[in-house]
Amino acid sequence: MTEKTPPLIKRISAISLLLILLLAAAIFFGISMGSTGTGIKETLRSLLGYSDTDSMLHTIIWRIRFPRVLLAVLVGATLSIGGLVFQALLRNPLAEPYILGISSGSGIGAIIGILAGFSRFPGVSLTAFAGSMGTLLLLFLISSGQEMLKRNTLLLSGVMINAFSAALIMFLISITQDSRLHNILFWLMGDLSMADITQVGILAGALIPCFVLIFCFSNTMNLFLMGKELAQTMGVNIRAATVTLLVVTSFMVSLTVSYCGPIGFVGLVMPHLLRLIFGPDHRVLVPACIFGGATYMVLCDLLARTLPEQGEMPAGVITAMVGVPLFIILLKRSG
Repeated sequence: MTEKTPPLIKRISAISLLLILLLAAAIFFGISMGSTGTGIKETLRSLLGYSDTDSMLHTIIWRIRFPRVLLAVLVGATLSIGGLVFQALLRNPLAEPYILGISSGSGIGAIIGILAGFSRFPGVSLTAFAGSMGTLLLLFLISSGQEMLKRNTLLLSGVMINAFSAALIMFLISITQDSRLHNILFWLMGDLSMADITQVGILAGALIPCFVLIFCFSNTMNLFLMGKELAQTMGVNIRAATVTLLVVTSFMVSLTVSYCGPIGFVGLVMPHLLRLIFGPDHRVLVPACIFGGATYMVLCDLLARTLPEQGEMPAGVITAMVGVPLFIILLKRSG
């Protein structure tokens, strides 16, 4: 084991460095481009400290775009990791928080928190987490026992839960008569425009320890893919590891949903793509999903801001346009 560790560390470091460089480039373009006409030269001047701190350009870059890009980084990393964890636990390449209904359940909880007038953190975040845990419990009850690992049962359960969640969300919106209605509708499509640097800092403080914890379980997820019996013989406490990973992942997803709404298919696209490129080892895939998912979300949000001639579209629209065709392809292959 000791002879194999240094090459693994080198591989993880090399892949992480490559993806960090790609993420840095995506962040730079994310804060450089937008509907206001500022470009790369102006952004470089601001980054190097040559621009006037009281200018409109400085305000746009550092108070509007920078928090939004950081939020996209955290959301992309979280959803990508969430998809990876669910795919490992359920041994199903089609599993991800949005398809299984976890994001929709978080959305129900978050809307209830918004309508109740709670603050985004911790009020709405707690109600979103309660919604995600309720959905997870419902998923387990519907697909109880060994059936949980079967593709058809799992996907049908997720579709049913999503349909019920969508109906309940529409009901909650229909009884809302005030100005919050438009904001809720935009939020439901995956909106990153309300990013605030203080709230993004709170979100980062809650998510980063979760990333570290999931990385500590990366080898356990490798053993899960080989089968529950083999994992038990290797000394893995199946129940404790499963519950820990499910609760931590649901907590992370619910936090991101409370901030920007349900964003679908990131957890499907990125783990699948990175698995094809870097292989199935979760010790490599966990950091790859963190940095790769963050890069993907920043680029999707950049497209959402720059594609419309006027205004912008929710980032969730872009992720769905990419993710739905891939989901159909994967579904046909798994059939």
